[in-house]
Amino acid sequence: MDKRYESLFTPWQIGNVQIKNRIVLAPMGGTCLFGWMEPCHFDKEAAKLILEIARNNAGLIIPGIAPVRDVMGRRWIYKNKKMFEDLKEFMVEIHKTGAKLFVQLTAGFGRAMALSDPLAMVASNKILNTIMSPFMDMEYQTAAPSPLPNRWADIETRAITKKEIADIVHAFAETAKLCQWAGVDGVEVHAVHEGYLLDQFTMEYTNHRDDEYGGSFENRYRFPVEIVQAIKSRCGAEYPVSLRYSVVSKTKGFREGAMPGEDFIEIGRDMPESEKAAKYLQDAGYDMLNCDNGTYDSWYWCHPPAYMPTGCNLAEAEHIKQFVDIPVVCAGRMTPELGAEAVAAGKLDAMAVGRQFLTDPAWVTKLIEEHPEEIMPCICCHNACFDLTRYEGHGNMQDFNDTIHMCRCALNPQTMHSKKYKIVPAKKAKNVIVIGGGIGGMEAARVAKLRGHNVTIYEKTGELGGVFVAAAASPYKENDRRLIDWYKLQIKKLGIEVRFNTEVTDISAVGGDAVIVATGSRARTLRIPGCERAVDAVDFLLHPEQAGENVVVIGGGLTGCEVAYDLALEGKKPVIVEMKNDLMAVKNLCLANSSYLRDYFKTNGVPVYLESGVLEIGDDYVIVEEKNKKRTRLKADTVVLSVGYTPTPLAQKGRGVYVIGDANGVGNLRTVIHSAWDAAMKI
Repeated sequence: MDKRYESLFTPWQIGNVQIKNRIVLAPMGGTCLFGWMEPCHFDKEAAKLILEIARNNAGLIIPGIAPVRDVMGRRWIYKNKKMFEDLKEFMVEIHKTGAKLFVQLTAGFGRAMALSDPLAMVASNKILNTIMSPFMDMEYQTAAPSPLPNRWADIETRAITKKEIADIVHAFAETAKLCQWAGVDGVEVHAVHEGYLLDQFTMEYTNHRDDEYGGSFENRYRFPVEIVQAIKSRCGAEYPVSLRYSVVSKTKGFREGAMPGEDFIEIGRDMPESEKAAKYLQDAGYDMLNCDNGTYDSWYWCHPPAYMPTGCNLAEAEHIKQFVDIPVVCAGRMTPELGAEAVAAGKLDAMAVGRQFLTDPAWVTKLIEEHPEEIMPCICCHNACFDLTRYEGHGNMQDFNDTIHMCRCALNPQTMHSKKYKIVPAKKAKNVIVIGGGIGGMEAARVAKLRGHNVTIYEKTGELGGVFVAAAASPYKENDRRLIDWYKLQIKKLGIEVRFNTEVTDISAVGGDAVIVATGSRARTLRIPGCERAVDAVDFLLHPEQAGENVVVIGGGLTGCEVAYDLALEGKKPVIVEMKNDLMAVKNLCLANSSYLRDYFKTNGVPVYLESGVLEIGDDYVIVEEKNKKRTRLKADTVVLSVGYTPTPLAQKGRGVYVIGDANGVGNLRTVIHSAWDAAMKI
């Protein structure tokens, strides 16, 4: 083992439970063992993933949140005894690996409950709620400490009653007792964290109650205190209870977060209160703090995209450790290097990692065996693990189906979807030709080769990676660049032939028993005077040195916004011009990613022109026409064009011909890789 990581592989204690190493699977909603956004049941797909992670040397496993009251019905989960009998059998297998497992239980969501258009209608309409409540229970699930604006939809939550609070406290105790009976090593209370229901009680901006659960510090923290006391009373003082805890809220207002390093007024939990709260919660009975920062209003702290710095929550977790005697764990773009250094210095007890386990469940084993180059890196895209979307001007999610099926992975289709995506040996080895060596082409080639086919890639340039080379060019995209390296290594190890600098114009010329067309897409242009002076976004990302001081980016979306973000980081003066009424009307673009960029542009004064068109591009200017027909002349030393892409399939689908990725329909990395599997599995 690399000596840099030795501190991560030392034992530690949570109460009387010893953990073999200091790497923790961070809880993620879709990995719930009791089902997620479904009628409660023992989830075999989640169990399969978790057992694989345990067998690959994770020390402590914390599956995703299990609501103590079934989200899709009116039943308390402790009444489903069969589910806990299944859990008991599962715990036998977990303990064979040497790992320990805590079940995370949640009081609920409050104003953070994610709502789509139909669910918002149900939640806000008493008649519809009565009809649908046996299935959705929305009125109960969206109840908050006080009437508050929902995070996602334009409705107001109702205040939860004291009777409902008492029922939840009782449910925690009863559920924890069943977990203990099933052999679960401890439970984690979710959460004085991320602006969920318990967290909403603790913070003044979301708790306006005038009873014993509101007002004073002790009243606001009463709910989580009653929960841990009830669990300890039911399970015994020695049974470990962890707390998911956001050290500070990083919140400036409803739906408005703070940027890293920003000087702002905190309306949630600030550090002085957190110092007091951490000690108070420890003294109430909690045995560990599982830490990060943020709320749903500052969601990119809890679910950091690539724009956030690595270890973005580490400084606050290290600080709060000074005020407690119980273990402190930190999550949030943690790396083995950061975790090992903090543990070795006594500033942290363990590091928690979530999404990397979805991308590569065996990454810890590869680290131990000194093969870090074999670890498929998570790139923090959120395209499948957590792609809740909210467009500007709309108070709802784009696709509720994606909420139900979270904790899948854009890069690894087998994660939480193993029944559909699996490597099945081919009945007959075929000669498979892949045209295009981008990410989609490489993935299709890799899967086909693993199935036993003979594979050749034809690539018209001298390198693999395709357009993703440009997408990975930004300084903060180090994991994207690692992903390209990972693919190149896999292609080499598998012995897949690559014919570089070979452009195919006719698929009949390449032969083969099957042809996979992965030729991607081409950038669109505009029919406006001076458009030839603009630089395509892909070319610009590869050669950012061509930017002048004042840059107009025509087109928002993810690419245009990332170009503007890169320019702002370099000290340039970007301006974004977007024809739509939303800066990032992009399907499956997670709110954590998009809201970071929106908040960054707002905080740093990057001008954004929505519902605006470009009339002319001059030598040093761009003329923009806004919705009200007002024309504005913008300074422009450089103009970057980012107005979308058009598929460029070399051939149409047919017998033995498969068209994948952007060549089939422009999408994102998830659609590219999943379509590669869809094709390679059929051959």
